[in-house]
Amino acid sequence: MRRVYLSTVSKPMDEAPAAGPRRRRLALVSGNVVALGTVSLITDVSAEMVTAVLPLYLVLGLHVSPLAYGVIDGVYTGATALLRLVGGFVADRIRSRKLVAGLGYTLSAVAKLGLLLAGRSMTAIGAVIAVDRLGKGVRTAPRDALITASSPPEALGRAFGVHRTMDGIGAFLGPLAALAVLAAAGESYDAVFVTSFCVAALAVVVLVLFVRERPDGGTTEAPKVSGTTEAPKVGGKPQAPKVTVGEAAGLLRAAPVRRLVAAACLLGLATIGDGFVYLMLQRREDLSLVWFPLLAVGTSLAYLLLATPMGLLADRIGRLPVVLGGYAALGVTYALLFGPVGGWPLLVVTLALHGLFYAATDGVLVALAGPVLPVRLRTTGIALIQTGQALAYLVSSVLFGLAWQAWGPQAASRVAALGVALVVVATLLLLRKKR
Repeated sequence: MRRVYLSTVSKPMDEAPAAGPRRRRLALVSGNVVALGTVSLITDVSAEMVTAVLPLYLVLGLHVSPLAYGVIDGVYTGATALLRLVGGFVADRIRSRKLVAGLGYTLSAVAKLGLLLAGRSMTAIGAVIAVDRLGKGVRTAPRDALITASSPPEALGRAFGVHRTMDGIGAFLGPLAALAVLAAAGESYDAVFVTSFCVAALAVVVLVLFVRERPDGGTTEAPKVSGTTEAPKVGGKPQAPKVTVGEAAGLLRAAPVRRLVAAACLLGLATIGDGFVYLMLQRREDLSLVWFPLLAVGTSLAYLLLATPMGLLADRIGRLPVVLGGYAALGVTYALLFGPVGGWPLLVVTLALHGLFYAATDGVLVALAGPVLPVRLRTTGIALIQTGQALAYLVSSVLFGLAWQAWGPQAASRVAALGVALVVVATLLLLRKKR
């Protein structure tokens, strides 16, 4: 997202960027992207250690209802979504994305220790999860803005693909680490939480030592967002004024930004929690509880193998087709959960499609938004889009938990598959190429 905003006469959002010289296409990603990927890799090992055992712990250990789990799962991703906007705005205003991202990573690390004190109290567990998601909400937009500022415009898909691949490696290793700790510690969840905290603390150290702040580049002029002012000149050089609340609020006055936010909300509404997918697979196939965390490993393996290829494909054919293809894979995943196929073929195909969904959408959606957002408000804009998606996900998790409880998992999964199909069509209409 290093360029400038997308005006009404610039390239459409779904158009693939220009190819550029072959030598540039083959260039490696920057060191800063690799450093941020390393931080995400280590953090995801920590996060997925907890995530892999949390559905099992809550639903099968504490015997919470599907609706209660849906609320907790929604909190895990969406309840602190509005703080993404705060984090993005503060990062733009103080011009220190690394500092704000570091605060977010630190909060998530500390939250792992909070799980030790929560015990069996659902209120305490929900509060600790909220703190952990607060950290994620604060750090995500500044981190993605740093990746954008560290990459040329035509290679954003590749940069985010490489970052998400490293992120996926962490997500792949996390459940395996959780299994190893559980086996070594006599199935002690406390041991998982302590180990998770130590790993998360290491990620903060790597961020401090190796990630560098990067100023945004870009020379092309873009349309102004309402509320902006001309940059004053000091010593003959223009000095950018601080971002204001009114300027940030003006983002939604730009039609391309509004369309992207609306599309992100729709896409979030069509997504149910991973834990629901894994619980339905476990129930249908009667998997041993010992093997339950490995379902997340299957998704993560597909994700890490496909994230970079999907990023490269997005740079080549356009980012919107790749995003919509990812959601199509998600719809098929939901449809298969109670389809005619069963056994190991079902597990392999479902988890592969689930990983493909994440590989085709996670970083590519942010890369799609890059050309639309003004340089000065890029972190805020990314946070706005992610906030809309996360809030919609919160609603989706609660509704799916309610549907499961009222109609059963089979009917709920079929409704989810239909919802994805409708959302893909609506998103295409919102973001398709304007002729």
